[in-house]
Amino acid sequence: MKLKKGDTVLVIAGKDKGKEGEIIRALPRENKVVVSGVNIAKKHQKQTKQTMQGGIIDRDMPVHASNVMLVHKGKPTRVGYKIQEDGTKVRIAKSTGEVIS
Repeated sequence: MKLKKGDTVLVIAGKDKGKEGEIIRALPRENKVVVSGVNIAKKHQKQTKQTMQGGIIDRDMPVHASNVMLVHKGKPTRVGYKIQEDGTKVRIAKSTGEVIS
């Protein structure tokens, strides 16, 4: 998977198309990511402890990685890999060829 936790992504397909958010969690085995503010579902949660709040809560659900695109310098771009001279593998933006930190 070419996306990591902390990346800013743009949703390119689905009910939340056009929304932008940060990846909270990456699920590489399922090829899914959890993006803040995207694909929100209501969950009925029972109170388990005195400090925990019960009731209906909003929860961010996973989105397939193919439905999001990395945003680099304000523009969505595809991600590729490049091996540098010192042998390290880095992610690059396909549109500009720049290294993504």
